Amino acid sequence: MQGIQSIIPLILVFGIMYFLLIRPQQKKLKEHQQMVAALRRGDQVVTQGGLIGKVTKVKDDNEVEVEIASGVSVRVVRSSISAVTSKTEPAKA
Repeated sequence: MQGIQSIIPLILVFGIMYFLLIRPQQKKLKEHQQMVAALRRGDQVVTQGGLIGKVTKVKDDNEVEVEIASGVSVRVVRSSISAVTSKTEPAKA
């Protein structure tokens, strides 16, 4: 009986940590993955390093080409894009 009573507080602490820390972090990660997967040419993005530029080419599943100044393009790993500041509308079919 005493063993069960000493385990209950540990279970409660884990439950509270799950709902306050782990679950919101998983939700934020999922939203970031969806944002990165939806990148397309013409989107204005901000990288984790603070560079602001426009996506000029979506190379493959892992890279995009971002123009940071006229005539200056850099290859960026998709996961390093922290925000999309302006989204382009998809082309009409």
